[in-house]
Amino acid sequence: MKPKLVEPAPPLAQIELDLDALLRDGKPIRRDFGNGNRLHMDRPLPFLCVHVGSHQDAAFHAVSSNAAYLIAADIGLAGEAARLVVRRMRDHCGAFLMLDIGELAEDRFLTDDVPFLPPFEIALACGDTAAEKAALKRFATAASAREAKYRTPRVDELNPTTRAEARLLDDLGDAACLTVRFAPIYRVPGTKRVYPELHDLVVANIVDSALQAVSAFLKASRLEQPATHRSLGRRAYIDAVVRADRAIDNVASTFDFLLAVTPINAEPAWLEFQAGAFERVPVLLYRPLEFEIAGQKRKLYSVSLDHLEDPLLTTLLSEKQQELDLQLSMLAARETPRFVELGRALYGSVEPSLAARARAILEKAPSVASAARQKGLGADAVAAAARDMIAGYRAAYPEFDASVEIRGDLPAGLLVSRNRLLVSRDTNLPPERLIALLSHEIGVHLLTYFNGDAQGLAIFRNGLAGYEGMQEGLAVLAEYLVGGMTAARLRLIAARVIACQAMLDGATFEETFRILHKDFGLDDRSAFNVVLRVFRGGGLAKDAIYLRGMVQVLDHLKDGGSLTPFWIGKISAAHFGAIQELNARGLLRVPRLEPAFLSSDAARPRLKKAMAGMGPIDMVET
Repeated sequence: MKPKLVEPAPPLAQIELDLDALLRDGKPIRRDFGNGNRLHMDRPLPFLCVHVGSHQDAAFHAVSSNAAYLIAADIGLAGEAARLVVRRMRDHCGAFLMLDIGELAEDRFLTDDVPFLPPFEIALACGDTAAEKAALKRFATAASAREAKYRTPRVDELNPTTRAEARLLDDLGDAACLTVRFAPIYRVPGTKRVYPELHDLVVANIVDSALQAVSAFLKASRLEQPATHRSLGRRAYIDAVVRADRAIDNVASTFDFLLAVTPINAEPAWLEFQAGAFERVPVLLYRPLEFEIAGQKRKLYSVSLDHLEDPLLTTLLSEKQQELDLQLSMLAARETPRFVELGRALYGSVEPSLAARARAILEKAPSVASAARQKGLGADAVAAAARDMIAGYRAAYPEFDASVEIRGDLPAGLLVSRNRLLVSRDTNLPPERLIALLSHEIGVHLLTYFNGDAQGLAIFRNGLAGYEGMQEGLAVLAEYLVGGMTAARLRLIAARVIACQAMLDGATFEETFRILHKDFGLDDRSAFNVVLRVFRGGGLAKDAIYLRGMVQVLDHLKDGGSLTPFWIGKISAAHFGAIQELNARGLLRVPRLEPAFLSSDAARPRLKKAMAGMGPIDMVET
């Protein structure tokens, strides 16, 4: 008869040393001690989340999403390690709460004969102290306030009936403890399969409710409460997050989407369109792709996001993964009808309210009579001014390592590609627009690239999914703040919306040109430039984001919002809450730079006017 194998005890002496290093030097603990058992503490905290049992359930993911957690194979093992942590951390913090989080054996409220989706069960238990009871009450309130796909939590008292529901509370002596058990509603009934979206909602509910419970516990213990319960979350990126971010960045770095869909023969295309009396669509040529799309997609989805231990970062990286996938699909469909519909999925349609606003601008903003184009600043002069502005930013932050390139394969104007400012050889810029355009490209696009690069994850420099609308809104605001928002510029921004709407509604290149030229009074070259942008690649719906983003920024300022969070990196309005949470957790750094134009005497009264409330048409100064 083989001797029975005994589960080895965790190396308590090593954990003692880890706790010494944590309290003495602030050195985080991430100690694995076999069979998937782990103690993780990224800093000294007054709580520890504990999970006993399976690594395949939502309770495991909820616990391991925290800044301080213990995963153990059985309750005896958990008790030994937990008592050690309690003793040391309670002395250091003044009070300490253990959160024992697990799952109930079954979803007992869901039966075959129920005619509707019933509540789902969350069972709680705690010790007798006022602080523990305060934690339980806050957890119950927080958990009950959130639905999980039409099923409302119902909080009851936990009365263990199975071994799986055994409690650490019974084995911790005088340690404060909150026991949480919830029904496995994320599992397909009668199977081991999982509803992924429901799983993530349950995890998010438990994580947030647990942190709120800790905050209430601290208040009841007469200790200092955090400014927000979210600040009790993680303050360090684990290696799995850094690896996933780097792998996604490797894919993003292989291509520049806008360059890949921008024609390289803009000037010859104009001459061809002009020679054909504006009736024949010109031939547009594009750069050959330097990578294999299917291969990049394989790399993109070989990046695992299963072990990041942070639901918020998992969501941000997953969204970026999906956005890059869509961009790659668009490049595969370049110059085909599918390109337009994929672009609609990426940038959205033109909402009626936005189109109405664009028409109002074109009707109210004075149009400039068409005249022969005067000689403005060429590429060399614009590039020299750009290098001067970049040098000013680099003097304040040496890592502002931007370059300026003059290119012959771009339409007239400027384009930022990662850390490069690209200036078209065909650029002919009115001198009064120079500072406005450089503030747009350098003071917003390049600045947020380098500020994002300083955040520790590449996703903040490359941009969170959907970041472009807010970026362009901020960039247009920059033009206004430096006094460079002209009626002609605002009309172009509005015309882009009308052109996008026409293209998405099925209008051809030449039909869209006639709408802008004849119906809205744009001169022929300006109308062509707008239509070229909108029909690049086969029909790109991106250009509606300028006006949409401008309105979002103005609404944000009117509501008392600050611009500072948007300088952290390239983020969208939809991610404002996520940025606030990451900032509260200490995962984000203060922006290394703020735009130089914000501190100018000319910008202050304009910014004050914007904060008081204004529309895009009010940006034009007569």
